[in-house]
Amino acid sequence: MQRRRLVLASAAAALGGAAHAQSLAPAPSSSEPYAKLQGGVPHHMTPEQESQRVIDSPAPAGTPGRWVPRAALPIPRSEMAWATATQGRMHIVGGYGEGAVNRDYHHVYDPAADRWLSGAPLPRGANHVAVAAEGGRVWAFGGFTEQNRRSDDKAYVYEIAADRWTAIAPLPRPRGAAAAVVLDGKLHLIGGASEPAAERASVGWHEVYDPQADRWTARKPLPGARDHVGCVADDGRIHVIGGRFNTFEYNTDLHHVYLPARDTWELRAPLPTSRSGHGLVVYRGRYYAMGGEGGFLVGGVPHQAKVFGQMESYDPRTDRWQRHAPMLTPRHAVGATVIGDWIYVAGGGAVLGGSVQSAVHEAFTLG
Repeated sequence: MQRRRLVLASAAAALGGAAHAQSLAPAPSSSEPYAKLQGGVPHHMTPEQESQRVIDSPAPAGTPGRWVPRAALPIPRSEMAWATATQGRMHIVGGYGEGAVNRDYHHVYDPAADRWLSGAPLPRGANHVAVAAEGGRVWAFGGFTEQNRRSDDKAYVYEIAADRWTAIAPLPRPRGAAAAVVLDGKLHLIGGASEPAAERASVGWHEVYDPQADRWTARKPLPGARDHVGCVADDGRIHVIGGRFNTFEYNTDLHHVYLPARDTWELRAPLPTSRSGHGLVVYRGRYYAMGGEGGFLVGGVPHQAKVFGQMESYDPRTDRWQRHAPMLTPRHAVGATVIGDWIYVAGGGAVLGGSVQSAVHEAFTLG
């Protein structure tokens, strides 16, 4: 009960407090666009690595739109999984960076000033942390404490007005690389990967957190267990698109929609480019998917490696996809959000796997 009182008090403070936390410290942009995970040293992309980039889409053409550079992240980062926005700012937490995989980073982007700020760090470092936001709060669920492995059950809520994280009811089962969305005031945590660490198997678990009761309940699992999916809540439904079965060697184009009134899932038109680790956002009534990766590793050596730059969008009214101008810099494991009339895509992996992080930040608009 003590934790519940704390959560409810925190919610009230956030809703009644200032629109943003008191003066967050500036976080200057990185002067280096890329860094290697091994040693955390600056990295210059080789022609072989750049050849992994793929931008062709089989979807019919739509309005191209345009991409423009924005302020680079304070450090090259990846494997955040993924990002969230509220009150006109983007929040990116956890991930790989500076030679480690269990970082507690919390960077906040202010598009009005095109600058990054430092928010209170996560209480513990992790990668592939699921995040979602609404009003004056940001939630963070699970994640891995080793490189894409060793999931945990930690859960936290961040109060923007106080710039403070508070522990909430832990996940019923540990997992990382899950998807989190807000629907009707509750947090849906879907898919991901769990224990044992040596297997890191995908799961289809679908659990819902009630912030008022500080309690979890189970819903119908996602058909086709997978992780690193794209996920959005829109028009009273949840769409889970793409992802992988255990590893990026087994990417999928599956597109499921969750109907909460019936607690069931249905199929929709598949993603034109099978991929995982991509961003997915709702923009102008359509769902835009960008980035991602595919291929496989043998002894750490990439084969058929692909880092996707395709921008493909889905119309839920017609159940059809189309393509748009591809990303200027293909990446996977990005932080992608919508603020105003722009889609912001920050950081991410520059090559297949987690060996190279990027500070690259670009934004898309239909203009």
